[in-house]
Amino acid sequence: MVEVGQQAPEFALKDQNNQVVSLADLRGVKNVVLVFYPYAFTRVCAGELCAIRDDLASFENDDVQVLTVSVDTPYAHKVWAEREGFTFPLLADFWPHGAVSQAYGCFDAVRGCSTRGTYVIDRAGVVRWLVVNAIPDARDQAEYLTVLAGV
Repeated sequence: MVEVGQQAPEFALKDQNNQVVSLADLRGVKNVVLVFYPYAFTRVCAGELCAIRDDLASFENDDVQVLTVSVDTPYAHKVWAEREGFTFPLLADFWPHGAVSQAYGCFDAVRGCSTRGTYVIDRAGVVRWLVVNAIPDARDQAEYLTVLAGV
């Protein structure tokens, strides 16, 4: 499991537009809010991502990039993004199944999906804050903003 103060594990995953997004591309450029969630089209996940969408200027600007990750396919993400108006990257940790979620320590092997892990990663690629919640427990986005204010 990743700890605060460690380098964030690198990854390159496809987004809802089938474009590869990598953490390395953001190094030295932006802080990253990396949000893992279990499944698209589910109530709690929709609530969390809609909250990000509704305050997107706080999560995606000159200083910060939000990246969301689940084990769903890019095609499922495409439909969900269009339905919900998500313009930020929804990344597919589909194959190898859950490999990035596992690297970050937020994968539920029994259910075969990501748990609710959030990681604030600074421009140098260092994890500055994290929270991992159980699948049914929604996160508080206000916490992310408090942490970002200090990064």
